[in-house]
Amino acid sequence: MQTSPPGGGGETCAVRSVDPGRVAATAETLISADDATRLAEGFKLLGDPNRVRILYALLEAGELCVCDLAAVAEVSETTVSHAMRLLRAAGIVRNRRDGRMIYYRLDDAHVRMLLDLSREHLAHQSEGDGS
Repeated sequence: MQTSPPGGGGETCAVRSVDPGRVAATAETLISADDATRLAEGFKLLGDPNRVRILYALLEAGELCVCDLAAVAEVSETTVSHAMRLLRAAGIVRNRRDGRMIYYRLDDAHVRMLLDLSREHLAHQSEGDGS
């Protein structure tokens, strides 16, 4: 794929030529439309800075209650409660009840890995900017 000339819009193929072998091989392993939709919905949850800070607080602390999450992320308890409902429904966090207290933690190692890799990517981008 070649980039179109300046002012020419987006990226297009300079010469339209489809490689049937590569297309077929890629199509066999491509994520399904349903899985892509589910994954995009999960990424949408990460589109809110408050939820991202809450998730990183859980990454660092391991487990926190709504009061602690609100204090560390500097948001209201209502904001945290709403975020926890969404994140729990998406399987990103899980909770544990201890008497009247509910503690939240990241659901599994995959979520921790995603957050760690995202932070590394952000640091890598900053290094490239000379920041």
